[in-house]
Amino acid sequence: MTMIDQKSEEILHILKRDGRISNLALAERVGLSPSACLRRVQEMERAGVIRGYRVVLDAQAVGIGFVAYIGVGLNDHSKTSQEAFERAISLTPEVVECHNITGTIEYLLRVECADLPSYKRFHTDKLGALPQVNAITSYVVMGSPKDERA
Repeated sequence: MTMIDQKSEEILHILKRDGRISNLALAERVGLSPSACLRRVQEMERAGVIRGYRVVLDAQAVGIGFVAYIGVGLNDHSKTSQEAFERAISLTPEVVECHNITGTIEYLLRVECADLPSYKRFHTDKLGALPQVNAITSYVVMGSPKDERA
């Protein structure tokens, strides 16, 4: 496990906000030389602390007008059933997040679609058609006053 000191925490905080910041600008902001800053970033990449860099899209600009979180309960709690569900969900482009959770249901999904009719098609023709699915509860996102996902 890589030890994260205060400087590395500062670097991570800045990179979470702006993964495209130049090494020179990053080094200036955290008070390190460019070479020392680059070494720290590369070490955190090698150690898996930094797993990748992503682009944050404007949802409406790419045709996403409907977002929902969906609680999914399975009819069978076996490993086989969970693996089959996870395989099916991994092939579904509307599902952008899938979390196996504890509680009264097994999964929490984040689904992004163009609009309500396309969500209905996903809900009925894809998710509802999976043999492992026993219960579906939709929570429609009406706004996101804080969203720090990258």
